[in-house]
Amino acid sequence: MNAIISNPNQLSASLPTILDVPFEGSGRRHNINGFDLRNADVDRFNGLLARLGRTQSLDTDQLASAARELCDRSIHDFSPPSIRQRLRRIAAVEQMVGDARWEPANDAVDTAQLIVDYARSRDDLIPDWLPKVGRLDDAIVVDAAWPKVFAEVEDYLDYVRLRSLEAHRRGCAVAAFEFGRKDWEQMRYEEAVYAEHERQIRESSYLPGSVSMFRVH
Repeated sequence: MNAIISNPNQLSASLPTILDVPFEGSGRRHNINGFDLRNADVDRFNGLLARLGRTQSLDTDQLASAARELCDRSIHDFSPPSIRQRLRRIAAVEQMVGDARWEPANDAVDTAQLIVDYARSRDDLIPDWLPKVGRLDDAIVVDAAWPKVFAEVEDYLDYVRLRSLEAHRRGCAVAAFEFGRKDWEQMRYEEAVYAEHERQIRESSYLPGSVSMFRVH
């Protein structure tokens, strides 16, 4: 799960490439499954994407064309895989932001909060209730922000893993277990030391090279 969520290149289903190339369309498309995109709303959306690190603005035509492509890809009524994968990333970010025991190491948490706020907003660009592509804008948001937050999310998910293991080892509930970032860092260090010790054992022999295992009589 961690690899799928954290690695920027690990997603197996991509969003339409029209979202990442210079706009060359007619500029006429602005309808997504019966919902009209307003230029003012798209401008506001581009402002958020710029804050998250995206350098290229999106046009209503690009968004409408991307939505149409995704609808054509999916024969079912639920969101296509490219959107569902990104929603899992949003869920991980939301879990991290809501975990009071996690102590962020940098300002990535500010970007993470922007992702969560947008995902929860009822005033987003594309209504969530639209079939198949109602969360396309959320997917675009998390893609724009991911380079800034993926390392922190990866650390957090590993923290969750070790917190659960240590709570289980001590026989107590995770919710009642006091375990902070420094505890996680110490356990990560101990795991690394143990892994290095295991590697050295595998790669070395306990028998001196000069000692023969067999004697010829």
